[in-house]
Amino acid sequence: MGTKQMNRQAKARSVTVKRQFTAGDCTSTAVWPMPMVRLTLMQFLENVELLLSRNIHEFHLNSQGNTKYLKYPLSYFFVFASGIFRNVREKRPMHCAIAALTIGLAACSPTALIKRSLGDELAKQGQSQEEDPGLAREASAFYLKLSESLLKDTPDNLKLAEAVGAGLSQYAFAYVAFEAERLAATDAQAAFRTNERAKRLYLRAHRHAMRALELSTPGFRAKLAHHDAKQWPHIAQDQVGLAYWAAASWGGYISLAKDSPDAVADFPLAYRLATLAWKANPNFGDGGLSSLMGSFESAQPGGSLAKATQYFDAAITISQGKNAGAYIAKAESIALAQGQREAFETLLKKAIEASDKYPELSNELMRERALWLLRSAEDLF
Repeated sequence: MGTKQMNRQAKARSVTVKRQFTAGDCTSTAVWPMPMVRLTLMQFLENVELLLSRNIHEFHLNSQGNTKYLKYPLSYFFVFASGIFRNVREKRPMHCAIAALTIGLAACSPTALIKRSLGDELAKQGQSQEEDPGLAREASAFYLKLSESLLKDTPDNLKLAEAVGAGLSQYAFAYVAFEAERLAATDAQAAFRTNERAKRLYLRAHRHAMRALELSTPGFRAKLAHHDAKQWPHIAQDQVGLAYWAAASWGGYISLAKDSPDAVADFPLAYRLATLAWKANPNFGDGGLSSLMGSFESAQPGGSLAKATQYFDAAITISQGKNAGAYIAKAESIALAQGQREAFETLLKKAIEASDKYPELSNELMRERALWLLRSAEDLF
């Protein structure tokens, strides 16, 4: 048989297979004339299976009783893919068809798994303790930008959304809004610019948290704004953190935008959201949520300072006196509002003592504020 005839027969027998993987940014199209590359493909599959088997072997295996499981989510794909390749190599017709379909559908799943796993790790980092305020500030920008980027790809990751909302809110409060307060006495224009930046950061945090709440509970915003209390959304335990930071960032923004009627008009909704979270878990945040309730109650028109005091005292009790922020919040919201300088300074000194005994990052940041407030007492009273 001549070469031309062999080529014509090969061409006639050839099967063109077009596969297209589309998921996110992962798109690839390949056209394979199967009979002409059969041996090369089979060798390729053998090599891939060997590589996958080695990867699987290198993954840490944990045991629990008689049940063994793989530690890393991506390894599940490796195991599954290894079985598919073995079926293709052994020329099992039905398995070959299933293999082609499965690989097409799952081509980009490892990317999604990696992003979710990385998002989970970043969420955990957001909850970790760092004693050095300077180092925390320098690392915050990169952490927040990376977390936000991952959150766009995994918007249903509630823990990551909570960490992003918390990170932006804390950054706005501790590093931006506080700086604006300190600048107010010496540089009004710089203070205004810094204050505007703090407002944008608070809104950014609020939008992330509210978006996650809306995704996890469709119609959340509409239910929250409903005039009938029976229609208000139920806050599940895994939503308490999101609701807390959504309310805290909302309140932070409103406190800096008092010249905006639209912003001030949202105060009741922000307080309502905090209340719903508090009812779901009043001990959340080591007393942070109770302290937030005290701040809302004392700030609302016609609010009860006695009731706000109860919230602040509950926050101090829940944290066992370890949370410096609760003392400062009570000093600013109750003692300062009532013109009680002695009580004001006593609470601030307790906050400093708490930060000395429990040198966590939040306490270190609150210590700076307490010292600044003590130095400013003469101007405040």
